[in-house]
Amino acid sequence: MTTSDLIPDLANPDHARLEQPDGHSIAYRLLKGRGPTVVFLGGFRSDMTGTKATALADWAAANGRAFVRFDWFGHGLSSGSFADGTIGRWRDDALAVLDKLTSGPVILVGSSMGGWIATLVARARRDRLAGLVTVAAAPDFTELLIWGSLNAAEQAALQRSGVHLAPSAHEPGPTPFTWRLVEEGRRHLLLGGPVDVDVPVRLHHGLADAEVPFGLSMDLAERLASRDVVLTLVKGGDHRLSTPADIARLLHDVAALADAAHPAP
Repeated sequence: MTTSDLIPDLANPDHARLEQPDGHSIAYRLLKGRGPTVVFLGGFRSDMTGTKATALADWAAANGRAFVRFDWFGHGLSSGSFADGTIGRWRDDALAVLDKLTSGPVILVGSSMGGWIATLVARARRDRLAGLVTVAAAPDFTELLIWGSLNAAEQAALQRSGVHLAPSAHEPGPTPFTWRLVEEGRRHLLLGGPVDVDVPVRLHHGLADAEVPFGLSMDLAERLASRDVVLTLVKGGDHRLSTPADIARLLHDVAALADAAHPAP
């Protein structure tokens, strides 16, 4: 890490910015503490102020654990346009955070799209990984849930116009899905073969998730190389899994993996 990579945000003193080589910057919040560092990777169109990110930050502060959360390119307080984002770009955001803001072992916690990207990062930085936790993991969602949900006419229109506007259950306006997002996402698909991640993995998914089928977490669990994989299916659980019981379950798994890697004194 070099100080030239890190720039303060004077307008928002509660976070800092990590400068990227192309002039864009990643907004992040970092808590120093005992390792392994827990790194939270948020979902598609979400940011680092969400319920799970905040709960993890509170847990880390209360237990003296190192923790970092950040906003993807085009999300939250980071620079860039959301419509220009791709899976590869967001994976590179996470790798930059890992490489420049942390040292030693890490536990990756990925929510929805963040679960896909966390798994990609886990493969790329196997020597740094102490554990992987996902919530409503959405591996390959650009292919399976965006492209696969469109009929032939809609697929042709997406390729022709470059964007498909889909109704959003959580945003006031439609969500733009770009052809670039789908096409570039094909370079990072996971579910076509084995996933070479061999650390303890804990996956959480709601059986009532209307956005990402729980079968994707089941498929991912089967393909992971690790023998220490636990998939928790939550009856009645929705996509967000942010009820107090859901959060308690998440914190329990993260704490257990952190303690296994570096027990509390």
